[in-house]
Amino acid sequence: MLPWTGRTGAEDDGDALRPAEARLEEASALAVSIGLGVRWRTILPLRARRPSTLLGEGQVELAGQQVKLHGIAVAVVDAQLSPVQQRNLERAWGCKVIDRTGLILEIFGERARTREGSLQVELAHLDYQRTRLVRSWTHLERQRGGFGFLGGPGESQIEIDRRLIGDRMAKIRRELDEVRRTRGLHRGARRRVPYPVIALVGYTNAGKSTLFNALTGAEVYAQHQLFATLDPTMRGLKLPSGRSVILSDTVGFISDLPHQLVEAFRATLEEVAEADIILHVRDIAHPDSAAQRTDVIAVLDGMVKDGTLDEVWPERTIEVLNKGDLLDDAALSGLAGLGERALLVSALTGAGLDRLRAALDAKLSAGLPVHRIALAPVEGAALAWLYAHGEVLDRRDSGEAIHLAVRLSPEDRARFDSRRAREPGAHD
Repeated sequence: MLPWTGRTGAEDDGDALRPAEARLEEASALAVSIGLGVRWRTILPLRARRPSTLLGEGQVELAGQQVKLHGIAVAVVDAQLSPVQQRNLERAWGCKVIDRTGLILEIFGERARTREGSLQVELAHLDYQRTRLVRSWTHLERQRGGFGFLGGPGESQIEIDRRLIGDRMAKIRRELDEVRRTRGLHRGARRRVPYPVIALVGYTNAGKSTLFNALTGAEVYAQHQLFATLDPTMRGLKLPSGRSVILSDTVGFISDLPHQLVEAFRATLEEVAEADIILHVRDIAHPDSAAQRTDVIAVLDGMVKDGTLDEVWPERTIEVLNKGDLLDDAALSGLAGLGERALLVSALTGAGLDRLRAALDAKLSAGLPVHRIALAPVEGAALAWLYAHGEVLDRRDSGEAIHLAVRLSPEDRARFDSRRAREPGAHD
């Protein structure tokens, strides 16, 4: 059920581009994605937010009737509930109640696969649960401490639970620091063999993993569901110029991401911040595509504010309008004026992927200097290296030398010169 203030925007994020029906549809899809069956759903207009239950008395009673009528075991409220509100609704309805934060945490807990992802999700769960330790069970009464009558009030069960959760969270943070240090070493190793990194970002279910598979030939799990992929995945990709790059698939964004899960995005955000090119993948066939784009940009702009991402990230971003095969002729004609600002593709059918690969090549090549290099005919290894790491624009073979015009990054040129200096008989 979706509490709604009656404004044109969402109740929590104020997004005027997203109607209530679209928000309710997204909440239903989130529930279905973890195996819940939706037996009843509704939009509940809010005139005022009640501290005790969020909803009005009549709305609580109406929802309670539907819970009993349909035999509902779990009620999902697409809003942020306080611990008191959650407890009171569970008492009123006689079933388990979870809010938007709890629902997304459940999805992340089910889908995380890597050690870092699992640790991050557990940390977010514990942070969320710590605020839910309310005095609603008999085992939480205060216990006695000390000996006999000399002992004053001891530590209550709720304080013990909080302390245990705090200890576990501290241990997880230490483990995460070690995992991140190892990942930093891996990133440093990639810099020593500097292949450009291209990161896919976008709203959840925009088709990022399908596009990733179509470009690289990988078999990353891709389904028509929210948060099908959580952990970053990397694969090598050859572009038309022969240049090798690394393509990174990342977790999808979503509106009103629980603040506990911001840390769980750290791996994804770091890969985006390090990327040479950012591919913003949009589901252009989705009726909420414009609002989803706004949500993604808001997250990236937030990274700029906290220093995780540089301010000029839009300059190295290409917008990819995916699922073009689902558009009708009228919608396609409306996209005719986009020009080079965005690329229309279909990851499912492969339409537009060649144009996307060419655009990646062009963006990586922009600004790179062109070097004139002459190789002796016996320098076959050096010739192969240039073809593998640069873009050969022109080649002329003579009896004494092979003359090349090659586009190379400054780093690759330095590596090439160092390589040739160690080889006898090399000359420019």
